[in-house]
Amino acid sequence: MDKCKNCGNEYDKSFQVMMNGAEYNFDSFECAINLLAPKCAHCNTRIIGHGVESESKMYCCSHCAKAHEAGGLHQDA
Repeated sequence: MDKCKNCGNEYDKSFQVMMNGAEYNFDSFECAINLLAPKCAHCNTRIIGHGVESESKMYCCSHCAKAHEAGGLHQDA
């Protein structure tokens, strides 16, 4: 049984994800998203869809991209 990289749970149905040459074990997609999905540069929401990229920054939506580029509030986690 492998241990989840995010929560530490040992689970017989865990799965592996390869990202940037590293291998991670997870017990759920929720844990994989929490650890690996990028965060929006404006609101810090995890981006699980395509998102929007602007000037090397990732945003969860066009609203956040526009708000951030216009000098809107940046929330740090």
